[in-house]
Amino acid sequence: MTRTTAELIADRARLMGPNVATFYDDPIHFVKGSGVWLWDADGRKYLDCYNNVPHVGHCNPRVVDAICRQASTLNTHTRYLHDGILDYIDRLTTTMASSLDTAILTCTGSEANDIALRMAEAVTGKRGIIATDATYHGNTSLVSQLSKSNVPTVGFGLGQYFRFVDAPDSYRTPDLDGTIFAAKVSDQIAALEEDGTGFAALVVCPYFLNEGFPDNPDGWLKPVADVVRKAGGLLICDEVQSGFGRTGTHIWAHEKMGVVPDVVVLGKPMANGHPVGGVVAGRDIVTAFRSGYRYFNTFGGNPVSCAAAMAVLDEIEENDLVTNAKIVGDHANTRLKTLAQKYEVIGDVRGSGLIFGAELVLDRGSKAPATDFTNQIINAMRHKGIILSKLGRHKNALKIRPPMPFSIENANLLIDTLDEVLGQTSVPA
Repeated sequence: MTRTTAELIADRARLMGPNVATFYDDPIHFVKGSGVWLWDADGRKYLDCYNNVPHVGHCNPRVVDAICRQASTLNTHTRYLHDGILDYIDRLTTTMASSLDTAILTCTGSEANDIALRMAEAVTGKRGIIATDATYHGNTSLVSQLSKSNVPTVGFGLGQYFRFVDAPDSYRTPDLDGTIFAAKVSDQIAALEEDGTGFAALVVCPYFLNEGFPDNPDGWLKPVADVVRKAGGLLICDEVQSGFGRTGTHIWAHEKMGVVPDVVVLGKPMANGHPVGGVVAGRDIVTAFRSGYRYFNTFGGNPVSCAAAMAVLDEIEENDLVTNAKIVGDHANTRLKTLAQKYEVIGDVRGSGLIFGAELVLDRGSKAPATDFTNQIINAMRHKGIILSKLGRHKNALKIRPPMPFSIENANLLIDTLDEVLGQTSVPA
């Protein structure tokens, strides 16, 4: 059955219920992807500057072949023995510090974060969790409480266990060495201990992507890690968006930020779109969790998923995609900074590797967020064949996070189109 766009939207509401999110004022019906490109139902081609799920490119041949070969041989769950999950975990953990030597595989990042929080309770015997006030870590009943902008209006009364600190903002309130952030976390730890909840963990994306990827220097997380460890809690780093080489400087953003977490959470990009998530931690932490919870995940770590995930690691290594992220990201940042000299609406340019973007403001003096204008730009770029999004507390930072094979030629097309769109769109008075 072939539906028009209007029919698709209507049937989504009818069959999937209300409030099912779509991107853009005029949603797109994609039917094909390859590398960094997408095609809609009318045959129009779009440059994908947003999607980190196809980490090594849409329909990557190596990943597709790995999935097909394993699916044609065997797929089952982990109560039966198979080599794939062991080979993958062994390979994955060698990319991290030696203390991160054990993993649990899931289907999603939300499940992985849920496990990470339960690990913190199992290890500390406490339930108090701290996160930033402009983040997102998933949508289970427990994990959804971490996202202030997405906290459900109904739930299971879990909000009492969560405390929030201001997300870092290098543009408006610089914290050059991370000590201000660490002090705020320390205050919340004290509050949790005082009210009897107790402190279990701090959860952060080490590159603070949803918060607008502030321009924090390498090593910035060291002070807060010291505060967390001194208080007896766990440091959980959610690398769903920032991991697998995206920063262009390290495989993992927590390395760039100068810390070794107690728990690392993985998700979306892990298997290039095949549903895989994971939690990596030390053996003692995993043992404490498994002693406290009889955890089993039917599809987590199945042979097909592990084959896809292994193929992603192969692709990153053999095509040196981390170096590519650094080269292309540096080029894109340079071009964006040049664009900022032309357009006053660009208040700040920042990023590392293939996480880069610009914060748009109504006035550079006041740094007032140009939220509505940013939305106009995102939608105008969509009509020019460029897919990107927005994020940050004020939803006024362009979120550019393309598949890792993104090239300098792709970056030039993106920036040239952005230049054209900014020139054609009036900034509100």
